Amino acid sequence: MSEIPTAAEVAAPHRYTAALAADIEARWQDFWDANGTYEAPNPSGDLAGDPEAVARPKKFIMDMFPYPSGAGLHVGHPLGYIATDVYARFHRMTGHNVLHTLGFDAFGLPAEQYAVQTGTHPRVSTEANIENMKAQLRRLGLGHDKRRSFATIDPDYYKWTQWIFLQIFNSWYDEEARKARPIAELVAQFESGERATPDGRPWGELSAVERADVLGEYRLAYASDAPVNWCPGLGTVLANEEVTSEGRSERGNFPVFKSKLRQWNMRITAYADRLLEDLDALDWPEAIKLQQRNWIGRSEGARVDFVIDGRPDARATVFTTRHDTLFGATYMVLAPEHPLVTADAADGGIVPAAWPEGTHADWTGGHTTPAEAVAAYRKEAAAKSDVERQADAKEKTGVFTGAYAVNPVSGEKIPVFVADYVLMGYGTGAIMAVPAHDDRDFAFARAFDLPMRCVVRPSDDRGTDPSTWADSFDSYDAEIINSSGPGVSLDGLRVPEAKTRMAQWLTEQGIGEATVNFRLRDWLFSRQRYWGEPFPIVYDEDGVAHALPESMLPLELPDVEDYAPRTFDPDDADTQPETPLSRNEEWVDVELDLGDGPKRYRRETNTMPNWAGSCWYELRYLDPHNTEQLVAPDAERYWMGPREGMPHGGVDLYVGGAEHAVLHLLYARFWSKVLFDLGHISSAEPFHKLYNQGMIQAYVYRDSRGIAVPAAETEESGGTYTYRGEKVSRTLGKMGKSLKNAVTPDEICAEYGADTLRLYEMAMGPLDVSRPWDTRAVVGQYRLLQRLWRNVVDENTGETTVVDTEADDATLRVLHKAIDGIGQDLANLRFNTAIAKVTELNNHVTKLREVPRSVAETTVLLIAPLAPHIAEELWRRLGHTDSVVHHAFPVADPKYLVDEAVTCVVQIKGKVRARLEVPPSITDAELERTALADPAVVAALGGAEVRKVIVRAPKLVNIVPA
Repeated sequence: MSEIPTAAEVAAPHRYTAALAADIEARWQDFWDANGTYEAPNPSGDLAGDPEAVARPKKFIMDMFPYPSGAGLHVGHPLGYIATDVYARFHRMTGHNVLHTLGFDAFGLPAEQYAVQTGTHPRVSTEANIENMKAQLRRLGLGHDKRRSFATIDPDYYKWTQWIFLQIFNSWYDEEARKARPIAELVAQFESGERATPDGRPWGELSAVERADVLGEYRLAYASDAPVNWCPGLGTVLANEEVTSEGRSERGNFPVFKSKLRQWNMRITAYADRLLEDLDALDWPEAIKLQQRNWIGRSEGARVDFVIDGRPDARATVFTTRHDTLFGATYMVLAPEHPLVTADAADGGIVPAAWPEGTHADWTGGHTTPAEAVAAYRKEAAAKSDVERQADAKEKTGVFTGAYAVNPVSGEKIPVFVADYVLMGYGTGAIMAVPAHDDRDFAFARAFDLPMRCVVRPSDDRGTDPSTWADSFDSYDAEIINSSGPGVSLDGLRVPEAKTRMAQWLTEQGIGEATVNFRLRDWLFSRQRYWGEPFPIVYDEDGVAHALPESMLPLELPDVEDYAPRTFDPDDADTQPETPLSRNEEWVDVELDLGDGPKRYRRETNTMPNWAGSCWYELRYLDPHNTEQLVAPDAERYWMGPREGMPHGGVDLYVGGAEHAVLHLLYARFWSKVLFDLGHISSAEPFHKLYNQGMIQAYVYRDSRGIAVPAAETEESGGTYTYRGEKVSRTLGKMGKSLKNAVTPDEICAEYGADTLRLYEMAMGPLDVSRPWDTRAVVGQYRLLQRLWRNVVDENTGETTVVDTEADDATLRVLHKAIDGIGQDLANLRFNTAIAKVTELNNHVTKLREVPRSVAETTVLLIAPLAPHIAEELWRRLGHTDSVVHHAFPVADPKYLVDEAVTCVVQIKGKVRARLEVPPSITDAELERTALADPAVVAALGGAEVRKVIVRAPKLVNIVPA
């Protein structure tokens, strides 16, 4: 923007321009910082403050943690930040003690990848990014309590992340009490004999390794050898939630494979029921609740054990919701990752050395032995994503394991297959196949010439011979048939009764029971990266994990020369992780005294995932400088404790994108519940009200090669778009540097000012709806502020022009309706309609010959939450010495909210003959007399008698002549 003033600016030196806006905004931002304007007092501690302020009703308002990217902000990023700022400002003005601050989620892959590329330490680049982001956010006038800000990479912060991990590691879930308890209480039960060890030996006879293994089956944080999502291209494993529906890494879009590795896990599955139940009391969008419910995936059914024929020590356990159809199970299918097919025979594997006599040729996959067939098939399945494996492919694939299982209800031997449509991550990784009544089983049975048995009577005329069917049949409201065996018969029962009967029989026989299953898997908590929180865990010479004592926290992340994990060919599934920390031998191998004398230990060389720091950051905002506790109990109760309408407590308003529905939000809920169970906090839920803001989109312009070209350099003529003379396409999409369509807030602030940017982003549409960015439309809000300025300030002299006279009734009605409407809109996050009402009021004021001081002051206060800088400046110019930030929001006078008159339509024979201006409180009788006396009505009747008058006061009179 040119620094040379325009002719208009020279003619009107005190006009509201970008230059004047920049001066006003910088001055008031300095004022707010210097005076601690946005500092919210705690009830005690180093952030304690004015008792009167603490006694006010409180509001804790939060944005989702931002990641400090090196690219900085574009105008899409601040949408939620501005919204929460407006909401926070409104509540300060309505007498609340408002906590609103912002920290930085600074561990994670981008900084590490930048370090690998440039040799810059991740801390150096990340801290530089944070400072740049702070400057950009400050320019927007966001009212954050800066005393409470932090980054997850601060050792003073991740000390407590490590401490929480240790609380989880040192806890177990008591199913009877439905809560987490200290692991020491479980040990005491084993020691006293109250709880038996798995093999029945006394606790004192178990070795240290055996005790660790027993406790590992209970701990809420545990290490185990388990199937994981291995991403060779990133050199790390991923949680299920970090894998896309296409079976690729969420970050980087690399292929993801199933592999078996020893990793840390969080036993989030222990909380599955509570995570479901407590959703009901949360004020969240129903779509997000539904996603969480679906991800947790609760289903009621039965666990059934199928013994492997000839191997009484080996059994395949299935979970089924249709245990009423057990008599129809004619074969079994195991996931390629199932232990029964991955283990050698000596370790419990069921794959025999040779094919059983008479094995169907189509079952072998063309291999000479079952081991060869299973190994080849497993490798083939590992290259597919879960989505691909579950897709309804026309060709069903699988191989016979060479083993048979025994159907527990019929005693029949049934073949056991391996097929990729069964997933280890769902249920037990094994299914009983009932092909007559399941589409996928039906297709598989047809492909491999397997038997089918109808056990649910069809409701159509297809008959009961499945060999004649074109597809499977199922019904939950049908009669069970062909289901009688030794000790149990379901014939003649309806499905619900059959389920109950079968569950009872399974329990009596000790081969199964009614149970509940969840889709949710335990949270994979290890990453083979450098830039993350180190685990506060060391291993002794026997490989037993030991928690570091609190006095040794934080365990700081050491400097290393090579930040990169070892990555591999993205398509090479036969690879293993190698972590950067494992290459720092001095750090890994240490001598420590953990209370029983100095010993040699080996540190854990994985780091925590980037989600760890964001699982609890709302708590640190409450008491950010506490070196002795996670959070002071009175501060936590004050800001987040349970209260009326919020039985689980939590943050009053949490604003962020819907993309975190089953990642951050689920993880944070789990951590809160563990901390609540252990008595560290009073809030069992972290976020009471969740609001998902929409996305600011931008047009993407692409040339004939499909390459994005700079949006700012394209030209439009008659609906055709060109770049450097070449025709380009235009589509609406995300805004970003890579798409060459990013607009920075700095650009808009420089051209119009931050208040204009704030108003434009809030005025674009409803907050929860995505909307396209249009730089040309920004000027509309700029003009609103210019008109507001002119209503108070003389552009030539800079003097205020308001007068100390009373406003007329018409203006008072417009003013008080605006107060009422804007207040309701701000309280309900309807910022676009609030701005429309501000504009309507300001346009009315603009038409006044003189602006009464009371009207100008009220208008300034109404716009203050939305455009705080110009509001502060005008408030000061109007002679006030206090800040608008804590000034009371205007209150509407009810008498001005009622319309002075309404228009009543008078009809005769359905035709409008008159329009009357009448009081809104007029009675039916008064309105009838007024209408009949009106000259136009008298003339239209022409002396005719009136047979009937229908009155709907105050808006309608319908006259029916005789």
